Amino acid sequence: MMSDNRPRLLDLFCGAGGAAVGYHRAGFDVLGVDIAPQKHYPFEFVLADALEYVAAHGREFDAIHASPPCQKWTKARAIRGNNHPDLVTCIRELLIAIDKPYVIENVPGAPLCNPTILYGMMFGLRVVRKRLFETSFPICFELSPTRGGKFAKMGRVAQPGEYIHVAGKGGPRGTSQQWKVAMGIGWMTVAELAQAIPPAYTEYIGRQLMGVIT
Repeated sequence: MMSDNRPRLLDLFCGAGGAAVGYHRAGFDVLGVDIAPQKHYPFEFVLADALEYVAAHGREFDAIHASPPCQKWTKARAIRGNNHPDLVTCIRELLIAIDKPYVIENVPGAPLCNPTILYGMMFGLRVVRKRLFETSFPICFELSPTRGGKFAKMGRVAQPGEYIHVAGKGGPRGTSQQWKVAMGIGWMTVAELAQAIPPAYTEYIGRQLMGVIT
């Protein structure tokens, strides 16, 4: 249930809720929308097409976050030869028309406008997880990444102090729990973790968004 005293944020293409938890920590009530069922999403959830839902209901919210599928922009697209639609441009056009403060998140290579770039090490996490955030409001950038450190080899359990690659199917036994700790996410499956962003990212963005709204 949404409360009466917290701003409402619409979480589009929500997945299992990595972004949502960060915004909730920043002070928002969050409603997630995804075209696929998300049984582990921790807040109110609507099963729907994100583009159709935001066109119909976007103005009912104080702010909107969108994480459109990243397959078109990942390196794997060239390897697999897949052709995916450009949902970044589609969602941006809708959000500009709705005229609410918005955030669009995606991977390096996506056509975001003047994005803020966040890494896990900026938040003391043991994961790189580089992500881009286009915002309709200015971001006061005060973070800096911690340099140095070794990376665990793909497909094996990380040793103490190593940075972890969160991708694929989890690797050997014990890796999934390391993924959860590295990402700051305790409620997701391995497959969900592989697609998620750490809540620390959107808590940081969300606190600045809250300042714009209030």
